[in-house]
Amino acid sequence: MSPPPNLAPGDAAPLVFITGASSGIGQALAARYAAAGWRLALVARRGPLLQAWIEAQGLPPERCLVQAADVADVDAMVAVARACVERLGVPDVVIANAGISIGMDSAERADLDIMARTFATNNLGLAATFHPFIEPMRRRGSGRLVGIASVAAMRGLPGHGAYCASKAAVVAYCESLRGELRGSGVRVVTLLPGWVDTPLTRGNRYPMPFILTPEAFAERAQRAIESGASWRVIPWPMALVARVLRLLPNRLFDRLLAGRPRKARASGH
Repeated sequence: MSPPPNLAPGDAAPLVFITGASSGIGQALAARYAAAGWRLALVARRGPLLQAWIEAQGLPPERCLVQAADVADVDAMVAVARACVERLGVPDVVIANAGISIGMDSAERADLDIMARTFATNNLGLAATFHPFIEPMRRRGSGRLVGIASVAAMRGLPGHGAYCASKAAVVAYCESLRGELRGSGVRVVTLLPGWVDTPLTRGNRYPMPFILTPEAFAERAQRAIESGASWRVIPWPMALVARVLRLLPNRLFDRLLAGRPRKARASGH
């Protein structure tokens, strides 16, 4: 991994703010940036678990701020952002990674609550993560806001309606925000992972082609963020798969997915 850009001797190391950092993609991204000498501001609901990981990595406390918060709690996210700015300054990169993935059946009343929870985490949580940093970054004239979407945003998958809809909304939201911040020096980056071997995918009951380790995803994601890309599907073969699926007529797409195993619901069915 290349060293942080524009880091002159004696300057403070750049700062990355990451949500959902206690496992999976978020933790792999934290490790990636830490190895490059960046300072870390990490947020997760499971604060003690995240703190234990930080201590196991031997990361010095003056370079790492750990805070427990639920991204769906807007006031909590404003509070952790303020603490980050007071302790470490305005981040150079903010990665809204926290997300959940649970199967649903709209015929089941309980699953509508799952949908509300999914949107609260994956969509409101993303906006709440970005919100406190937009004006400080705009005043500074620089910064990168990174939204973690999914290839699942490209088409709706049976039994996966809440997740697919939420990730499609991430794509649209980031596109809107990118236009709003055009010319401000603040970049908006949309990353669309394919399948990554994390707790969110290990219960999937269907094939997952081109699956990546979290570390492999983090390496490609960090390169995309540094490159100034506004949109990147990782890994690239999934971009071809997603494009083909997007172009398929509905009749053929529906036939292709007929009988496909569905994402497990909260009830386990």
